[in-house]
Amino acid sequence: MGFFLHEIVLKKPTLAILTVKDSKRVFRGNLDNFRDLIQTGEQLGVDVYIVTTKDFTLSSPEIYGYRFNAETKKWSRELVPAPQVVYNRIPYRKMEMRPEVQQTIQSCNRSSSIQLFNPSFFNKWTLFGWLNSAKESKPYMPDTQQLNSANDLTQLLRKHVVLYLKPVKGKAGRGIMRIDRLTTANGRRYRLSRQEDKKMAYSYHNSTDELWNEWNKYRGTHDYIVQQGIALTRYKGRAYDLRALVQKTSKGVWSVSGIGARVAGKASITTHVPRGGSIDEPLKLLTSAFGVTEAKNILKRVRKAAVTLAAQIEKSSGNQLGEMSMDIGVDTAGHIWFFEANSKPMKFDEPKIRQKSLERIIRYSLYLINHGRRR
Repeated sequence: MGFFLHEIVLKKPTLAILTVKDSKRVFRGNLDNFRDLIQTGEQLGVDVYIVTTKDFTLSSPEIYGYRFNAETKKWSRELVPAPQVVYNRIPYRKMEMRPEVQQTIQSCNRSSSIQLFNPSFFNKWTLFGWLNSAKESKPYMPDTQQLNSANDLTQLLRKHVVLYLKPVKGKAGRGIMRIDRLTTANGRRYRLSRQEDKKMAYSYHNSTDELWNEWNKYRGTHDYIVQQGIALTRYKGRAYDLRALVQKTSKGVWSVSGIGARVAGKASITTHVPRGGSIDEPLKLLTSAFGVTEAKNILKRVRKAAVTLAAQIEKSSGNQLGEMSMDIGVDTAGHIWFFEANSKPMKFDEPKIRQKSLERIIRYSLYLINHGRRR
């Protein structure tokens, strides 16, 4: 009997990182990120491994998963104990929407033996609906509508001199366009700006119907939202926004793991790094615009806003969430604006934020194992 108890004590808590198989390499996703999580799990006493939706099953005490061998620097597929927590890191919406992938996610959601967190990507339009309908989050929301007709552009361009057009299911700034309302000697004109890799393309139009037709050429099959442009604070002439990483702690409560700043590229309409943006220090940028005391005060308010927004998103989604990154803007008057949230945050390059983010994923998984709340 003593021996049997000893066996139970030795069993490590288990966390599976869920992704999909790939024909070109072992599986999809950010392999560096996965290795870092496995290593952090080792340090904190959690057995972390990768499982693909193809190998995943709830009906067995063991499943096939992937471990990383630090000596050979190779992944090996082997039998691993069934997970207690599943962390969804399927990297693309298209993959996540496949029927067999949805089946895996739904079976995890229904299971009483497994805790799943972050079951899906966010939809921009749905997010704005959730956040606009709650009095706690509404003050942070820019004027936003679904883009269904040229009339939507006409209505919003009466109220705002700058609009942003964003794909509902966009990622990393892809497909974002900007409209500027210009007043010229000959009356009103509109400029449409599009980003092509790290270069900008511009076109000029005399009416919202012309604008609509031009946008339609580039939208592809994507649904879009249209959003009020905000007069963001600038540093050396360049706009910037803040990227907050909000995660659950070892006590299961929302907390900001860190805030980075992303400065727009020279001619860019977004601050996304793949689009030519660069990383900088939030306090330095805000101090330049507001002075050190007010800059610290703004950062404190940004932290509070990020936690409020994350809690509201989780409540409205009805899902168990463990982390999200958030794009937050500060305008020239010091007002805080919510731009978007991502349920599959990319790696933060700032070392302190990076380390904290890894530890929090593992500690939150331990919290779920010990206190897991079922919805």
